[in-house]
Amino acid sequence: MLTLKDICENEEIKIYIAAQDHSLRALGYTEHSFPHVTRVANEAARLLEALGYSEREVELARIAGYLHDIGNLVNRQEHSQSGALIAFRLLDKLGMDPVEIAAVVSAIGNHDEGNGVPVNEIAAALILADKADVRRSRVRHSDPSLFDIHDRVNYSVTDSSLCVSDDKTITLSLTVDTSIGKVMDYFEIFLERMILCKKAADRLSSTFKLNINGQELL
Repeated sequence: MLTLKDICENEEIKIYIAAQDHSLRALGYTEHSFPHVTRVANEAARLLEALGYSEREVELARIAGYLHDIGNLVNRQEHSQSGALIAFRLLDKLGMDPVEIAAVVSAIGNHDEGNGVPVNEIAAALILADKADVRRSRVRHSDPSLFDIHDRVNYSVTDSSLCVSDDKTITLSLTVDTSIGKVMDYFEIFLERMILCKKAADRLSSTFKLNINGQELL
């Protein structure tokens, strides 16, 4: 069966992931390259593992996480849908079982807050892992005067973690340097994402909570 190791070692996929991030860099977006997709892959898998899902479902979450942003190769707009189509071609070419392709492609096609829905458990884990990746190292600009609101919010986050408690509560905890970015800045750009995270947690029969600087906000 196809594994994340197979995906990571595939030269064609390496080229596409690097190229999609190159396009986003040109557009001024935060980092979406190997650090981001690797982190999302690992976090999505860790969530399902902590919630008791099967080893194979965990591996499919890793694969979906690693490939989820590949659609940026085509265009940032509707990148989840174009990414699903690219992933379908790649996974089919690599001989993946159609049932598993369906699960992964559905997850990728539904991970974006614009029109995404946690249609299956892999999609739910992918959504949570992707939206939780807020961190200073994703900001490309070294000059704060060049920051847009997304840069400022990401740069202000000095620590982030996604944890699953024994009662199946999924908590995104952020430490925000409010001298750089205000908590309201976070909600201005990420509120829609947090609502999608609540829906994703529901799909996993869990509860989603957001904690910023020690205060529970959702």
